[in-house]
Amino acid sequence: DEIPTVVGIFSAFGLVFSVSLFAWICCQRKSSKSNKTPPYKFVHVLKGVDIYPENLNSKKKFGADDKSEAKNKSSMPKNSLHLDLEKRDLNGNFPKTTTKMQGFPDLENSSPKHFAERKKDSVSPDSLKSITSLSSEDKQDKLGTLFFSLEYNFEKKAFVVNIKEARGLPAMDEQSMTSDPYIKMTILPEKKHKVKTRVLRKTLDPAFDETFTFYGIPYSQIQDLTLHFMVLSFDRFSRDDVIGEVLIPLTGIELSEGRLLMDREIIKRNVRKSSGRGELLVSLCYQSTTNTLTVVVLKARHLPKSDVSGLSDPYVKVNLYHAKKRISKKKTHVKKCTPNAVFNELFVFDIPCEGLDDISIEFLVLDSDRGSRNEVIGRLTLGSSAEGTGGEHWKEICEYPRRQIAKWHMLCDG
Repeated sequence: DEIPTVVGIFSAFGLVFSVSLFAWICCQRKSSKSNKTPPYKFVHVLKGVDIYPENLNSKKKFGADDKSEAKNKSSMPKNSLHLDLEKRDLNGNFPKTTTKMQGFPDLENSSPKHFAERKKDSVSPDSLKSITSLSSEDKQDKLGTLFFSLEYNFEKKAFVVNIKEARGLPAMDEQSMTSDPYIKMTILPEKKHKVKTRVLRKTLDPAFDETFTFYGIPYSQIQDLTLHFMVLSFDRFSRDDVIGEVLIPLTGIELSEGRLLMDREIIKRNVRKSSGRGELLVSLCYQSTTNTLTVVVLKARHLPKSDVSGLSDPYVKVNLYHAKKRISKKKTHVKKCTPNAVFNELFVFDIPCEGLDDISIEFLVLDSDRGSRNEVIGRLTLGSSAEGTGGEHWKEICEYPRRQIAKWHMLCDG
């Protein structure tokens, strides 16, 4: 009787020890994970509120410390861009205030010495008066002005871009005579960092005040970069309207002394299109016995330059139509930074009817763009009613079933 009792006691102690050891290991792993730097390429700060973990920014904003903030709190003017976190409502939002550009010089007086702010190409009250006094004809040619700031944080090796606001945008909606603007920003030439702001409804003077922080960019490489801002207006029912763009080469811009405030006129978008929309090589084969259509997307060449970087990230979307109704869709993988892409991807479609009389197939070549809608580079349609090489290619695959027939086709406008 004593042996089973002893065994039971030892088993209970062993179980308690195992559970305690497992809990200790889990706690150690959790604490070690929390100390690691998350693999963020950039950090988005909305309306001045930093969402980066507190252990990395030490509960401080970039370019400010507790002592300097305490000294400057009393001297902070009411019309400055400083955001008091204690003034947020229950939902975490800030009360709506109208921010004026004349408040920018006050920022220089309230910033600490280490990250002293500088202003470049700012708008003076005289220039604002001259803008308001422009005639109606001049205003039609103006696309507005973009205000932003640049900063480099040496402690965290981070490049910080704050998109403050845009003023004087044109109305893209003719009915309401307003726009729904937002901004896409890309760091060229590699296009690794693509971000965009939120959409602000029905305004021609949007105040974004959104900060994007890019980590892992050495200060020595800043001079080789170029910032590309694309100003767009959201359209729920069709493709978003492009208002204009701003291109900022960072060559010669010094960020070692602190934050740099800038403004630039928004100019008309320069697409730099080639003579055509490019060409697409596809191969088709109709299997009458299995009633299937095999489509091979082979290559694309001479694709136009879709943006200022001169390079596209193309992929092909394949849509199958029966009596003008789409019944199936497939797409290839994205090929990075090339006007001459090699896909070599095969798709098999089941045909719902006998023969190819009511069947057509559409190829859309698109430029992959993370963070916004992908732009259509070119379009190709093959079918019995298609014109040119599209109709000829379709006629051949109908006349010669079970034969793989490949042809180059010129792409049309999307």
